[in-house]
Amino acid sequence: MKTCLHATGLVFSATNKSSELFDSIFRTSELTGSISPHIGNLSFLESLQLQKNQLTGELPYEFGNLFRLRFLNLSFNSLEGVIPRNISQCKQLRVLDLMQNQISGQIPEEISYLTQLQVLNLGRNELSSSIPPSLANISSLIDLNLGTNKLGNSIPSDLALLRNLKFLDLTINNLTGSVPPSIYNMSSLVYLALASNNLSGDLPGDIGLTLPNLLGFNFCINKFTGTIPWSLHNLTNIQIIRMAHNLLHGTIPPGLGNLPKLKMYNIGFNRIISSGKEGLNFLELLSNSTSLDFLAIDFNLFEGVVPNSIGNLSKVLTKFFMGGNNIYGTIPPSIGELRGLQLLNLSYTSVSGEIPKEIGQLKELQILGLADSNLSGKIPISLGNLQKLNRIDLSRNELEGSIPTTFGNFQNLNSMDLSDNRLNGSIPSVIFKLPKLSAFLNLSQNYLTGPLPVEIGQLENVVTINISDNKISGNIPESIG
Repeated sequence: MKTCLHATGLVFSATNKSSELFDSIFRTSELTGSISPHIGNLSFLESLQLQKNQLTGELPYEFGNLFRLRFLNLSFNSLEGVIPRNISQCKQLRVLDLMQNQISGQIPEEISYLTQLQVLNLGRNELSSSIPPSLANISSLIDLNLGTNKLGNSIPSDLALLRNLKFLDLTINNLTGSVPPSIYNMSSLVYLALASNNLSGDLPGDIGLTLPNLLGFNFCINKFTGTIPWSLHNLTNIQIIRMAHNLLHGTIPPGLGNLPKLKMYNIGFNRIISSGKEGLNFLELLSNSTSLDFLAIDFNLFEGVVPNSIGNLSKVLTKFFMGGNNIYGTIPPSIGELRGLQLLNLSYTSVSGEIPKEIGQLKELQILGLADSNLSGKIPISLGNLQKLNRIDLSRNELEGSIPTTFGNFQNLNSMDLSDNRLNGSIPSVIFKLPKLSAFLNLSQNYLTGPLPVEIGQLENVVTINISDNKISGNIPESIG
């Protein structure tokens, strides 16, 4: 009884110690090839962990002979075919992890016979048809991941019978209809992910009461309607709130300041409005969330000025999306207090006035988007302090003056768009010496003058250069040709 794996030439006998060999040697190796049917001869095997290899082929039917198996982890391989129905004979299984393969077909009903299973991870495969309601029979389940497959139809209400379930991930499928009310009553849930489906219906207002243990939820990219649940302030331990790309309306409910552990708040791409004269002052409430790392309120119907208190937001905030709202007035200098920002997007608004020089204090900034607004005045030379900047977009404003020579400090810049402004003067030669500028350089529709610097020939890797609609004079430098 040999050759349990057709992989890298390794051969093991089916002895009582084989389980230890497989667990310790194959866990994170670089095995290739297929799993042999002879794997079924290892009747003493309790743990088989072959994750993060390069295994191919189908799952052997003989897995059903491993009646002592407690842990089966074949995740992050290239296995295909269907899940063998006789996997149900492995009645000691606690963990079945087949994530990130190419497994297709239906989820077999027989999996529901694995009554001691605690972790069922079938995410990132090509499974189709429906979610079997019989999964509700696995009362010991703690973690159920069916995300990133091709599962359709509605979410079975029977899943709510899983009283011990803490993690439920159904993201990126083809699920339709409304979420069964019973799902919102699974009080044991710690994380609920339903993103990227075609789910609809109102979000229940009392979700913060019926799911008291939630640390995070992801409802993004669906067709949910109604308002943001009023009871979220009861989830004082919640860390992740994601409701972007839905059809939510109404205002931000009170109590936003009661979420001290919040790390991500994403409500972008909805129809949420400001409450009366409050404008964007609700952002002040988030200053109590000192761990906030990601904040997105973009592409809603908010109206008002950016409050000066914006600088009181979390010092660990790295991504801040505000664009696509009716925001007017100036950008407050206090924005410079958000020293941890890596991304700032205020594009597609009506903000006016000058770009505050304090943005130059955001030395961790990698992406700066201030396009399609009413900004005027000169580009502050302090932006040259942003040496980690990868992308800058100041297009379609009313900026004037010359392009700062300090832009030559952008040693990591991949793309620059300053088009459709009122910039004048010559193009600084340092722009054409930026070593990583490769995506595009757009300086079109300005009032730039003078000849093109010969250094333009150094931009050998740039896909697109657009300097049209300016007042450039002279000959095309020979360095280009």
